[in-house]
Amino acid sequence: MSHNFINNNQIKVVSAFEDLINNDFTGDQNAVCWERNLDGDFEEIVLKLQIKENITEIFSEDLLSLKLSEKGNTAREIILNDLQLLEDFGASPSLNLIKNYERDDASDFISTDVYSFHVDHSPIESSTFLCTYFGAASDILPNDEAVQKVLIPQIREKLKNLYNVEELEFETFVRENYFDLHYEPKINSKPVNLGLGNLWRLAVESPEQKVLPCIHRAPLENKDEYRLLLIC
Repeated sequence: MSHNFINNNQIKVVSAFEDLINNDFTGDQNAVCWERNLDGDFEEIVLKLQIKENITEIFSEDLLSLKLSEKGNTAREIILNDLQLLEDFGASPSLNLIKNYERDDASDFISTDVYSFHVDHSPIESSTFLCTYFGAASDILPNDEAVQKVLIPQIREKLKNLYNVEELEFETFVRENYFDLHYEPKINSKPVNLGLGNLWRLAVESPEQKVLPCIHRAPLENKDEYRLLLIC
């Protein structure tokens, strides 16, 4: 078990896909990790794929068209198997080759891009699945180490003034514009990096969810390096 996950009440570590999908979130635990040390050359796949825009979806036929070494082929089989497992479960996984995501303007006083700590929202109970095969990996944050950005007095007042929102309408306004999904880490907070090869399931905010949603963020990409990410 990775030292990052030892004695972490937020994370349940499992050793099989069946345990990943069947483990119920309870208490403070809102993330499940199928921890894996994957064989295979995922970098070879990344270098042979063609990126068409900042985020390019990669399909199974794209992977199958690549001429790969033995280690590259091992990596490809792992990815195809992960996609199949999730599809059989009923999810709609997407494999993305990422140069970078769209970013908010640096002058914005409240960042709401995916590099900001945030939670996912769904009208029905669901989970976010993700696995980074190559490149920088995402982070999660314990819920007690973050505060909703809209609860920070300076941000709250700026939002009201900028958009001319009355106090009675404010909660509706922040929900409709998704400001309430974003969080600021507290001083001395300790994000957990999700690592390479691990397949994660994160709790999503929904009316039926019994635990707090998992706060997470996309990483800043490594210089001159793409990310290969499975997500759904």
